Amino acid sequence: MILVEGSAGGTTLTGTIFERGERAPTFPGSPDEDAPYVWICDEFYEVDSGGTVQLIDDREVHIAFESPMPRGFDTREQAIGAAKDHIRTQFARVGVDPEAVEIEVTKGEPS
Repeated sequence: MILVEGSAGGTTLTGTIFERGERAPTFPGSPDEDAPYVWICDEFYEVDSGGTVQLIDDREVHIAFESPMPRGFDTREQAIGAAKDHIRTQFARVGVDPEAVEIEVTKGEPS
């Protein structure tokens, strides 16, 4: 598995790319089992009230979560590129400049 972590505004978001031979969690709408790389990460957005309160850039942000939407890719490069874009997009959805997001890609250990 490959872990893709984005950090900005004092918080971090980490998603997982499952590689061929690893068993990715299944959700409704998951890519078929033949996808060599499967990306899974939380999706969220800012709401006016309710949700989960998170401190980002020294301000309280109310966040609502969506169900993770797994995505399948043919190559490692495609999966990592999409993962980086996804993480930057999630930060942008809560008011963080996507260019301020620091991304780290590491090899994880299957649990």
